[in-house]
Amino acid sequence: MSVLHRSAGAWLGLMLAAGGAAGDPATHRVSIEAMRFSPETLTIAPGDRVVWENKDLVPHTATAASGQNFDSRTMAPGASWSHVFSISGSFAYVCTLHPTMKASLIVSPR
Repeated sequence: MSVLHRSAGAWLGLMLAAGGAAGDPATHRVSIEAMRFSPETLTIAPGDRVVWENKDLVPHTATAASGQNFDSRTMAPGASWSHVFSISGSFAYVCTLHPTMKASLIVSPR
């Protein structure tokens, strides 16, 4: 295999691992651990998916502060939940079981 083919193959592998070509939807992860969301602020593009993973010892939710955009319902320890964001905007969210846990999502075109 030529150097050119290996380089092209490596580039393609990197693009697929990163979510494909620019503009393709991506998947982002939010860890719930030590009674907080990490990262606390996440910027994504419309069409991207966010996966919340509960790595804590107690149940949590990821619920839009407005109560209208998204609600994971209760996630048991070890569970996860995902949502695709199609509308641009800024979305504050909380854990309804532990209201001091707060974070935000910014959905903005690339």
